[in-house]
Amino acid sequence: MDASMLSTTVAAMLSRELRTFQRELEAYPDESLIWQSHPALPNVGGTLALHAAGNLLHFFGTVYGDTGYVRDRDAEFALRGVPRAELVRQLGEAIDVVQRTCARMTDEQWDEWYPLPVAKCRLRTREFLLHLVSHLAYHLGQLDYHRRVVTGNAQGAGAVSPVELPSATPVPA
Repeated sequence: MDASMLSTTVAAMLSRELRTFQRELEAYPDESLIWQSHPALPNVGGTLALHAAGNLLHFFGTVYGDTGYVRDRDAEFALRGVPRAELVRQLGEAIDVVQRTCARMTDEQWDEWYPLPVAKCRLRTREFLLHLVSHLAYHLGQLDYHRRVVTGNAQGAGAVSPVELPSATPVPA
């Protein structure tokens, strides 16, 4: 896969998951439930949203997008009661940053070492940014379970739909 196609695919997949994060947050019937803890779940919905947005705003926006975003990872896990509208806004900002950044990344950038150490190791940019797709999908699954547990509603929010990918075309009946 060439870097241009990789860039388009990574942007599409991250955007898809971030939009689903937004739908999941909107599916909580009561905003306070976003912050309700459950003993079997390690994170509440709001924490997962803050972490998802902060992670991508930092690893894409700060590193390759020159946005100037300053991440406060500790706050992502410590804050409580952030309004749903603010969480949705931050996720929307992450979508914008991912799309703009991927669109301007060069083939050379995808092939070079990622500029920052990650978990005390070096990784190629393409490998690390693909890791971020997987990381986001993992947390999206956690958010989905959190919402279902605290609301009692087993209805899905259309997560990881392949029809949102760039090459998706309808198959004739």
